[in-house]
Amino acid sequence: MAELRGIAEHRKGIIAIILAAVLWSTGGVFVKLLPQDAYTILSYRSLLAAAVFFAFFRRHVFRMNGRAWLNALFYCLLVLSFVVSTKMTTAANSILLQYTGTIYVLLAEPFFFKLKMERVNVVTIICCLLGMVILVYSDLGAGSMMGNFIAFLSGFLMAALFIGQRLNGPDRQPASIFWGNVMMAGLGLPWLLESPMPTMTEAAMLAWLGILQLGLGFVLFTYGLKRVLAIEGALLAMLEPMLNPIWVLLFYKEKPSAGAIIGGFIIILALAGRIVWLELRKRKKVPI
Repeated sequence: MAELRGIAEHRKGIIAIILAAVLWSTGGVFVKLLPQDAYTILSYRSLLAAAVFFAFFRRHVFRMNGRAWLNALFYCLLVLSFVVSTKMTTAANSILLQYTGTIYVLLAEPFFFKLKMERVNVVTIICCLLGMVILVYSDLGAGSMMGNFIAFLSGFLMAALFIGQRLNGPDRQPASIFWGNVMMAGLGLPWLLESPMPTMTEAAMLAWLGILQLGLGFVLFTYGLKRVLAIEGALLAMLEPMLNPIWVLLFYKEKPSAGAIIGGFIIILALAGRIVWLELRKRKKVPI
C-alpha cells in the first residue's frame, strides 16, 4: 500500500512539473499580444503573482534576511529583463538566451560550493556557448541586438538568483520570490497608473500572466520537486524553452530564425545531455 502511494505521489509530481513548464512557456506569447508597455505588464503581473504567493505561503513570505532581500532584487531584475527582451526581440531568443544562465551556474558552483569543475561541465559550457553564438549571430541584421543583449543579461540574473537561493536555503525562498514581485509591481506602478484601463481581453491575459503563468506555475513546480527526482524536474522544466517559441509562432505568427532554432537546439541538447550523463554516472559509475 505504501509503495502504491509512493507511485501515485511520483505521478502527481511529474504532472505538476509538466503543468508548471507549460504555464511558464505561455509568458512569451501573452507579452507579445498585449499592447501595453513592458513596465505596465510587469506591474500587473507581479501584483497578481505576489497575491498568489501570499495565499499559498502566508507567514513564510516574512522570513527575510539580507541574502533573501538580495535574491528578491535578482528576481525583480530577472522578470524585468525577460519581459523587456521579449518585447524587443523574438520570444525564442529571449527564453533561450535566458536559459544560458545554466552556463554561469556551472561556472560559479565550484567557487561558491567548493565543487570540482568536471569535464562534462566544460563540454556543456562549450556547447552552450556555440549554440548562443549561432543564435545571436543569426539576428545581427534583424534590429534586435539590444533585445538580445538584455536577454543575455537575464541569463546572468537567472544564475545569480539560482545560486543565491541555494545559498540561503529553502525556508526563505518563497519570501524572496514574494518580495521580488512586490518590488517589480512598485517599479512598474507609475506606468500602470498612466496607462488606460485594459480591455476585458487584455485583463484576462494579464490575469493569466500573474495568477497562472507566474504564480501557479511556481507553486506547481515547488509541489512537484518534492515528489520527483532532481533529474526529472530539470528535464521536465526544459519544456518551457521548447514550447515558448511554438506558442508565439501559433498565436502571434512570429517565426524563429533558422539560427535561433539550431542554436537553441544545441543549448537544450547540451543541458539535457549533461543531466542524463550525470544520472548515468551515479547509477553505473561511468568515468567522466
